[in-house]
Amino acid sequence: MSYSQGVTETVIESQKAVNKKKAKKEKWVPYLFILPSFLIVLGFLFYPIGTVFYYSLQNYDVSAPYYNGFAGLENFINIFTKDKMFIPSLLNSLKWVVSEVGLQLIFGMILALLLNQTFKFRGVVRAVAFIPWAISGVLASTMWSLIFNEHMGVLNDLLMKLGMIDEPQAFLAGTSTAFTSVILAELWRGIPFFAITLLASLQSIPAELYEAAKVDGASRWKSFIFVTLPQLKNTIVLTTLLRVVWEFNNVDLLFNLTGGGPAHSTTTLTMYIADLAVHGSNFGYGSALTVVSFGILLIFAILYLKLSRYEKE
Repeated sequence: MSYSQGVTETVIESQKAVNKKKAKKEKWVPYLFILPSFLIVLGFLFYPIGTVFYYSLQNYDVSAPYYNGFAGLENFINIFTKDKMFIPSLLNSLKWVVSEVGLQLIFGMILALLLNQTFKFRGVVRAVAFIPWAISGVLASTMWSLIFNEHMGVLNDLLMKLGMIDEPQAFLAGTSTAFTSVILAELWRGIPFFAITLLASLQSIPAELYEAAKVDGASRWKSFIFVTLPQLKNTIVLTTLLRVVWEFNNVDLLFNLTGGGPAHSTTTLTMYIADLAVHGSNFGYGSALTVVSFGILLIFAILYLKLSRYEKE
């Protein structure tokens, strides 16, 4: 080997070593770019969740600070053995979620199919149909409390003019009507969510599929069952899961319309937690209930996705 060849190989080896060091340094660059976002998520998401889990193991009652301290699993044991409101509030939550999500999905699908048709002023009608979704929960609850009002509510006036009732009804104060009333109010607000997402998916379905179904002699109903629904499967699964979580944690409309009454007939688990933590100042026990609620939703999400065999496109 000549002297020049030796020098060349030395230079090449030296360059390779420099490139390796440079590559090692550069591989950390992407992580540095996402570090600010990660810290924000850590601060605003994981820290509050960790705090809830921490306080669930504590006796932390602002009204009785002398009892505060580590409680272990005592809060969870009390939830399942001594708490007389846990099961009723959980059942109210399940009834609320099943009613709301089921009806919102059905009526949202109908609305999406109607808005997917070609007609005059379609853009205006779509904009009007989506207005309820843009209204805040506090404003919606104020509007519906006026509609259901016993003395000046438009619903009582309309029903009396139609001869369906003889005297004004206190819809939000009766144990037999309060739950149905708040379901109706939330239904009005929630239908546009399904309509928006399903309409977007409907517009992405190739027209050739419907043409092929028509050539094969399929009716509109069969086209809906065998063409539309399979194409909407992933959207239905994802939106339903999101809506279940949102409705399970819904508190603004119920709080403003009924406050959980009358006689706890509209007290859901989330309402019960809010009442304990906010009004009762029992943050330890409220945190334990929140952890239980989190576990219920997590189990449901896992089972739901497995049973529906959701596949991300």
